[in-house]
Amino acid sequence: MIRFALKCANGHGFESWFASSEKFADLVSAGHVTCPECDSASISKDLMAPPVRASRKKAVKERAHDNTPTSMAAGTDPEIADAIRKLKAHVEENSDYVGDRFVKEARAMHEGAMPQRSIHGEARSDEARKLIEDGVPALPLPFIPRQRTN
Repeated sequence: MIRFALKCANGHGFESWFASSEKFADLVSAGHVTCPECDSASISKDLMAPPVRASRKKAVKERAHDNTPTSMAAGTDPEIADAIRKLKAHVEENSDYVGDRFVKEARAMHEGAMPQRSIHGEARSDEARKLIEDGVPALPLPFIPRQRTN
């Protein structure tokens, strides 16, 4: 899987994961990749800098002298954390949790064997990669579903 920074024709930036650069091109040309803000299907890759971390010893030393919560010290932007909380609430309110049946149900809906509906659930990385390769619209979520937390 490869993560790309993307932008739409209206200048909105976002990220998404793809099986390969070729699969990205296939999905974009088929109109399966759209902007989450404006729904534009005119998508292109944006410049993306790789994440660079301090050495482990340096990061531990900096955290020891910092009163910032661990997630903040690890580089989590509070705006991003808030956006993820909002996304999680939206997904859980507007889709059905199907657990480990996600791959089977997503594929069945894509093939027309069952009615379309919004779902979220669990998939192994190889299963998720195969869904994307087959053109089934699926995205990884940046949080653990409520049903999976203790």
